[in-house]
Amino acid sequence: MSTSGLKVVAKNRKAGRDYFLEDRYEAGLVLRGTEIKSVRSSQVSLSEAYVKIENGEAWLVNAYIAPYDPASQFNHDPRRTRKLLLHRRELDRLEAKVQQRGYTLIPTQMYLKHHRAKLEFALAKGKQKYDKRQALAQKDAQREMERAASRRKS
Repeated sequence: MSTSGLKVVAKNRKAGRDYFLEDRYEAGLVLRGTEIKSVRSSQVSLSEAYVKIENGEAWLVNAYIAPYDPASQFNHDPRRTRKLLLHRRELDRLEAKVQQRGYTLIPTQMYLKHHRAKLEFALAKGKQKYDKRQALAQKDAQREMERAASRRKS
C-alpha cells in the first residue's frame, strides 16, 4: 500500500483509448461483504462497465467483481448493478451533462482509500476510428523522438 492510503485494485485501460476523458469524479460504492473481500484481493474488471444515472441515483453497471471462494453458497452475483454514493449537486450536474449528445460516464479505476472502496469515473465522449488512429500516430511519433534523443546522449 502506498503512503497516501490508496491501493488501486482495477484500471480500465480501454477508457483512454476509446474515449476523450474530460471531468473526473470520485464516488463511494455500496458493496456486500463478499464483494469487498474480492475487491481487496484485486479481483475486479472494469473493461465493460459504465455508469448510469436513473431516478436521481448513480449506478455502476456491468462491472465484474469475482465471487469470493470461501463464501460458497452466500456469494454475490459477479455482474450485479451496484449503487454509487455521490452528493445531490454532483448527481444533478452529471445528469445534465449526460443529457447532452455523445456524453457518457466511464469508470477509469477502482481503488481502496482508507479501507473504503472508491470508484473514479470520467465524463467521456466516444472517439471515432480516425481519432484513435491519430492518437496512435502521435504516440508513435513521440516514441521515435525519445529514441532519437536517447541515441544522441549515448
